[in-house]
Amino acid sequence: MFMTNFQDMAQAAEAAMRGVFPETPLQKNEHLSALYDADIWLKREDLSPVRSYKLRGAFNAMRKVAGETHFVCASAGNHAQGVAYMCRHMNVQGTIFMPVTTPQQKIQKTKMFGGNNIEVRLVGDYFDDCLRAAQSHCAEAGAHFLSPFDDEDVIEGQASVAVEIERQLGGIPDHIVLPVGGGGLSSGVISYFETRCQFSLVEPLGGACLWAALIAGKPINLDTVDTFADGAAVGRIGEKTFERLKGVGLANVLRIPEDRLCLTMLDMLNVEGVVLEPAGALAMDALKDMGQAIRGRKVVCISSGGNFDFERLPEVKERAQRFGGIKKYLILRMPQRPGALREFLSHLGPEDDISRFEYLKKSARNFGSILIGIETKTPEQFDDFFKRLDAAGFTYTDITNDDLLSQFVI
Repeated sequence: MFMTNFQDMAQAAEAAMRGVFPETPLQKNEHLSALYDADIWLKREDLSPVRSYKLRGAFNAMRKVAGETHFVCASAGNHAQGVAYMCRHMNVQGTIFMPVTTPQQKIQKTKMFGGNNIEVRLVGDYFDDCLRAAQSHCAEAGAHFLSPFDDEDVIEGQASVAVEIERQLGGIPDHIVLPVGGGGLSSGVISYFETRCQFSLVEPLGGACLWAALIAGKPINLDTVDTFADGAAVGRIGEKTFERLKGVGLANVLRIPEDRLCLTMLDMLNVEGVVLEPAGALAMDALKDMGQAIRGRKVVCISSGGNFDFERLPEVKERAQRFGGIKKYLILRMPQRPGALREFLSHLGPEDDISRFEYLKKSARNFGSILIGIETKTPEQFDDFFKRLDAAGFTYTDITNDDLLSQFVI
């Protein structure tokens, strides 16, 4: 059972925040509205002072324990920035544990927000590794641990997003699309609106801990976690958050392939000029799977974060092209005779472009293996290209979607 005045507490938390940072805008997006024949609004948490909603939970949890002078947290990046921002604002000390794999942009911004009030420690390859290290250090140092999601005060703070949506929209939307990592944001917003609107919860396919928990009936550890969408790549959903989310039903949970997120990230950047991190694009990407369920309805998507390191842009483009079917990698068995390469090149179409060409090794005295990357304009052009290769008798293997082989040669 939850406290019946959760809405009142969330409203009080939201009001208190105004003394530290302004509300984030709720903007109608004409591009997405036209694309999905719906009234699509974006709650721009990527425009908060730390470019994610995590500042809300950190603020609320820290204000509830006034008098504490040392805080410890574990974070893949966004919660860390929120805690760092508040440590400096409150002039207290913070020790922040982050995975070694955290993008440099998030590490640097955390240090910038916290200044001399924080220490950053990089531990482990995954969030759950640094979480254990943070909790161990917290016990030794006698500090106050700030959970990134599994804390009632954090959940209450994240619910302030819902308070602002209701006020800014002048009412309650028909449908809200929410990203899910550890569940702090989603459990807060759902607890605030309760049954007054419909929800869709969105997870990265490689970190679908809510989906796994719903099937098991309790939080469980995922065997592996894909850290690409690091802001939502959590190996186990929180106990407190799952208690609030256990009734959502699998039909309301969507799992998005990480590579498909890249298409949405590029679309939002190129069309709208909106910079999103992978987890921040989850809600917008999910619209592709919702179809008739949102047509003609008022839908709010929460743009949860914009902490994107532009050094990752080539990877995002690469993954988007491969998912979209306009870039492929082949291992070609090339005859070692004059004119063989020219013959192969003659089968390329006018819009086909070679992006990579590399001899691997000779597999036999008369043949050589070549790794070749090809980009084109539409997936259908590859169908024609492969037909021409087959007719000419070339031997090749498409390794584009072979994850194991791709790790070694692409």
